[in-house]
Amino acid sequence: MSVLTAPEIILRPVISEKTIDESSRGKYTFAVHRDANKIQIKSAVEELYKKENVTVTAVNVLTTKAKEKRRGTKRGRIVGHTTPWRKAIVTLAPGQSIEFFEGV
Repeated sequence: MSVLTAPEIILRPVISEKTIDESSRGKYTFAVHRDANKIQIKSAVEELYKKENVTVTAVNVLTTKAKEKRRGTKRGRIVGHTTPWRKAIVTLAPGQSIEFFEGV
């Protein structure tokens, strides 16, 4: 198991209509390092947002697979792939929130 710091584990928050709607229910979505496990993700979120004094109650992790994408005309078609990435849905204790998501 590799030693990762909290900023290396939590790459960025995922901002979409669905994640903003879920943030009102105490669930926040982050793009995470591909080698991080649930325990590391939980401690990284609590460390990065310790000013808000958050307590993580659950972590769900999904890995999106690379999809094939094509572009160009029929003759000069180029086949490529999207980047695979992992995301973690973090559930906080009732009544807690992360300020970063509130202003979006």
